[in-house]
Amino acid sequence: MPRLSFEFFPPNGLDASFRLWDAVNELAPLEPHFVSVTYGAGGTTRDLTHEAVGTINSHYGLNVAAHLTCVDATRAETLEIAQGYAEAGVTEIVALRGDPPKGVSHFEPHPDGFADSAELVAALADMNKFHIRVGAYPDPHPEAQLPGADVDWLKRKIDAGAGSAITQFFFEAETFFRFRDACAAAGIDAPIIPGILPIENWTRMQRFAQRCGAHVPGWLADAFETAIRDDRHDLLAIATCTELCSDLIEGGVEDLHFYTLNKPSLTREVAHALGVTPKLALRDVA
Repeated sequence: MPRLSFEFFPPNGLDASFRLWDAVNELAPLEPHFVSVTYGAGGTTRDLTHEAVGTINSHYGLNVAAHLTCVDATRAETLEIAQGYAEAGVTEIVALRGDPPKGVSHFEPHPDGFADSAELVAALADMNKFHIRVGAYPDPHPEAQLPGADVDWLKRKIDAGAGSAITQFFFEAETFFRFRDACAAAGIDAPIIPGILPIENWTRMQRFAQRCGAHVPGWLADAFETAIRDDRHDLLAIATCTELCSDLIEGGVEDLHFYTLNKPSLTREVAHALGVTPKLALRDVA
């Protein structure tokens, strides 16, 4: 049976807050290995992320990996946030370069900030307070200029002190296996956890995929066009996601990280199909 982890994003309003806590309540009984909480583009949800991390950590007793990015902050400001997480009992960080602010076409480091995620990882490793997770790209990152660049970047981050990686989402197990083999050939021996996106909304998923460079196979597009027409979208989403996870497990994968989008129902159904069932009683947020 695989170990599961879940990604949530912080709420930006009252309705979104209810969705977040409903999602945590629904998925916490599956005993995730860890959960992560994202930053918005350009670091726009920095304070909200900090609040959500603290609440999940203190009220649910879950192992929370807080996202931390290089965007729009000095080195000192970024490390101050990290220190705050450490003081709050957080022991894991997902260290990312981060997306540029809305309306900005590409990442520009803050004049006094970290130039890239490898620099951020090295500084966090020097603090000696966290297990550091980083991102990885089985499909080429939109900014990758050469074949193999994504493997090279991941090796830089692992060499800088990262202990594991979580991949961007993908839809065919062979995509992950090719990337895993290339990483092994490059001398990367840290765990690489597949990132899984249950397709809750086909149109929105396509926008996500275009933005991050994830390949959407033609067979998947054809299947969802038919399923949407026949009002069987969710059934297909659960079936294709479960099949992907099963193929990964058969290929030796022991951990799966789900991008929940704070909408837990599909993730829960896939988990149940994989044999992961609730074990904990729900705990209310006080």
